[in-house]
Amino acid sequence: MRNRLYLDIHILQTVPPSCINRDDTGSPKTAIYGGVTRARVSSQAWKKATRDVFRETLPETEVGVRTKRIQAMVADELNKLGYSGDANAGAHTVLIAAGLSEKTLDAGRDSALFFMSRVQARNLAQLIIDGAELNKKQVQNAMNASPSIDLALFGRMVAENANLNIDASCQVAHAISTHKVMNEYDYFTAVDDFPSEEKSNAGAAMIGTVEYNSSTLYRFATVAVHDLSVQLGGMDLAIQAVRTFTDAFIRSMPPGKMNTFANKTLPNTVYIIIRPDQPINLVGAFERPVKASDMGYVEASAKELVKQANDAKKWAMQPIASLAVGDLMAGIEGIEVVDSLGNLLSRMEKELEGAMR
Repeated sequence: MRNRLYLDIHILQTVPPSCINRDDTGSPKTAIYGGVTRARVSSQAWKKATRDVFRETLPETEVGVRTKRIQAMVADELNKLGYSGDANAGAHTVLIAAGLSEKTLDAGRDSALFFMSRVQARNLAQLIIDGAELNKKQVQNAMNASPSIDLALFGRMVAENANLNIDASCQVAHAISTHKVMNEYDYFTAVDDFPSEEKSNAGAAMIGTVEYNSSTLYRFATVAVHDLSVQLGGMDLAIQAVRTFTDAFIRSMPPGKMNTFANKTLPNTVYIIIRPDQPINLVGAFERPVKASDMGYVEASAKELVKQANDAKKWAMQPIASLAVGDLMAGIEGIEVVDSLGNLLSRMEKELEGAMR
């Protein structure tokens, strides 16, 4: 197997008026890039949306849980295993033995979310069932073994105990628009469907504003396939996990204000590059904001994306494979274009299998 193998996913996707990811004031998130304001969707928002797709498509045992109620999670596994003692007390004992603090187990407002797979919770519960004398290393090994797909991809950081950290095999960039944007406001009114007859109640029952923008987004994620193979315990499992992630990341959409804007779209083009040396974010293609034309932003953005990918060859090794779906990539030298997402994922699998052997 190669020492390094990276899968880079580049997506161009138009989004209509929407507020996918908002800040503390309710405004759509933005960023300054290339000297102008861009629409922005945080990496955390898109990772959460991807994990939501995992929950729809994968068994519960293969999906991690982020929760403040980690003690209750382990206690639940103890009950499932038929533990005859106090499950909550048993869970508390094994988690303290792992090196976690009372504050973490308190599940109060100030405690942090803890990311753990169902299998890891069951591993801890089994230690209590077996009646083994608990030592920190044994418990930490049980807590770190058998990560779920999303845990292996996105990692786990435990500030109070670095031995429980799990390195992420995947990085997701903040999505930004390929062009300049200006936020707009929707002024709305609502009437009372069951009004009184008093004249003072005539007119709108409620008024307000919703801030939004629209954009063509550039989205990027990369997976260190070699690291994922180590974490999941094998090349075949890693390739299947990469396929699962790629499919979910492509089709996902953060749900912010979805009922207000019905903004669920699919990508205009997906461009996958398999690299033997390092991941490369191609956002530099849009440092100079794309200008609108009669063809909109997507076609011009695709041209700039391919140009940036070709320029990257001056600095990086030749890609193992370049695959795409979408008419915008048709006829471009060095890119194999397929006609559907399913075929893209199948070709990606074959290229990864060949590269990892």
